[in-house]
Amino acid sequence: MAQEFTFTVNGVECTTTQNKPLLRYLRDDLHIHSAKDGCSEGACGTCTIHVDGAAVKACVLTTALAAGRNIVTVEGLPQDVREAFVYAFGAVGAVQCGFCIPGMVMAGAALIAEDPEPTEEQIKYAIRGNVCRCTGYKKIIEGISLAAAVLRGEKQIDEDLERGDDYGVGKRAFRIDVRKKVLGEGKYPDDIDELDQPGLTYASAVRSKYPRARVLSIDTSKAEALPGVVGILRAEDVPVNQVGHLIQDWDVMIAQGDITRCVGDAIVLVVAEDEATLEKAKKLVKIDYEPLEPVRNIVEARA
Repeated sequence: MAQEFTFTVNGVECTTTQNKPLLRYLRDDLHIHSAKDGCSEGACGTCTIHVDGAAVKACVLTTALAAGRNIVTVEGLPQDVREAFVYAFGAVGAVQCGFCIPGMVMAGAALIAEDPEPTEEQIKYAIRGNVCRCTGYKKIIEGISLAAAVLRGEKQIDEDLERGDDYGVGKRAFRIDVRKKVLGEGKYPDDIDELDQPGLTYASAVRSKYPRARVLSIDTSKAEALPGVVGILRAEDVPVNQVGHLIQDWDVMIAQGDITRCVGDAIVLVVAEDEATLEKAKKLVKIDYEPLEPVRNIVEARA
């Protein structure tokens, strides 16, 4: 009999027999997308949640390790906390792309629950494991500080600011997407799943094994024969296989006979009905290389 792991998520008891990253369980099984998958390695903090009241990165915790724990995501925060962060982050301009914001909110909310009057240094320390990709940290720190002041009752939420009836030149503006981004409701590509698009398929590239090598042959026959594989695309399937900003000289996919330029170069694109099949199919793609000496600097390039 398979072992069961039981824990509470936002007040609801959940049980699974799968031992996998808690982040994937939240996103794939419960369809909770406020915990963003920014790195899957515990480095960026976009998946920050509360576990028994403490801020934890969901990608480094497994469902087995979560057994018996109380887990809270942005959706499970008290309504007054949610509203305080929506107003505070909107008022100070702490939201741009918004991808890191739910994680910042969870880190900030855990701090405020522990200390309702945090200092700037405490806030900086609380979000030390959260990476912001565009806003910068000053406005986020100000937003957490203002949210704390609102929750203490020292500041009031100005509902007119979010409503935006009085926008104009020289006046403060509350971005129209603040609420969705702060609460984790905004949809990014990885948040779109089968509930949004029935029949959704998954794609991923098989990338070069070497920084510089000639691709001698590409054998996709075993991968294509795997049930659940929709198709495999190669360079010859791309109408315009070279792209670039000023000069179109970068291959979308490396064709058989051509030379790779980095380990990020895509050789083929595998499309499958689900992610498990996708990963199996990628491993079945056989590529033979002739490794070449990389060109590492301008001196070698000139030679």
